[in-house]
Amino acid sequence: MQINYNGLKGSEMHHNRVEIEYCTQCHWLLRAAWMAQEMLTTFESDIQSLSLVPGTGGTFDVRLNGEVIFSRKLEGRFPESKELKQLIRDRIDPERPLGHSDRSDMKI
Repeated sequence: MQINYNGLKGSEMHHNRVEIEYCTQCHWLLRAAWMAQEMLTTFESDIQSLSLVPGTGGTFDVRLNGEVIFSRKLEGRFPESKELKQLIRDRIDPERPLGHSDRSDMKI
């Protein structure tokens, strides 16, 4: 039996797959890579794989287990990392707190 670095046995890991499809024509690789890093840091033991998928035509879509959870074309904007974290959390572990990512805009 294989043990991962978080001490969970392989059979105890969640099998969630995240894909971030980004437009190569628009040079959005760095944006996609940063978003991937944010998701992997937050959900390190919940995500089995995260793929960056080159695309064209202005696409920036995020899929969880094959379901599109955010589309730049449909929303007319890029996702915030906080927003993506909440969308993923709501589907894989709705009771999980996200710390500062759960807070609404703070007043100064």
